[in-house]
Amino acid sequence: MQLKNNLFLLVVFMVIGCEKKLNNQEDSRVDTLPFFNEASFTPKWISPKSKELNNFHKILDFELINQNSAAVTHKTFKNKIYITDFFFTTCPGICPMMTDAMLKVQAEFKNDDDILLLSHSVTPTIDSIPKLKEYALENGIIDKKWHLVTGDKKEIYDLGRKFYFVEENLGEPKDIDEFLHTENFVLIDKNKHIRGIYNSLNRASLAQLIVDVKALQKE
Repeated sequence: MQLKNNLFLLVVFMVIGCEKKLNNQEDSRVDTLPFFNEASFTPKWISPKSKELNNFHKILDFELINQNSAAVTHKTFKNKIYITDFFFTTCPGICPMMTDAMLKVQAEFKNDDDILLLSHSVTPTIDSIPKLKEYALENGIIDKKWHLVTGDKKEIYDLGRKFYFVEENLGEPKDIDEFLHTENFVLIDKNKHIRGIYNSLNRASLAQLIVDVKALQKE
């Protein structure tokens, strides 16, 4: 009986130890996330309070229209953390999987007003406002949490390539006639700085995004 009791206690201690290890892994990030200012996504380790950030890369001011015919601009995300991607509603390939991934992020931060989501249509002439609204309703998208936007194609493509650096084929300049298509999510802080890029089709990368958003909230 004593042996059984000892074995039971050993198992309990092992479980507790494993739980602590897992928790430590989630919390064992650096004090602050890095910043990024170019397409190679080489991390720049800068204090969030550094004056160096005054002239650091930021997302350009923009003006687009969402699924509810409302203007969505850089001001919509003032003092907000947001996750952004580029998609199109008629995509038969990766876009449905990207939407599923973003739905997981939406669920995680459903009740957190500090976190918003932004998806740009890369086929804005096809993705009309009614089309975006239909897509939002079909997929359970929460209007106040997640903006699906359309607008000027050049503005959207310039944002994706020159400011979010969202494409993987780095160092290859493209014009507006070359299709913008990527599974990447980009994390933006409250000051319009890029703080991370994540493969939305990779579960570990998506989990890391959620951890990083929570770390960013603590800055």
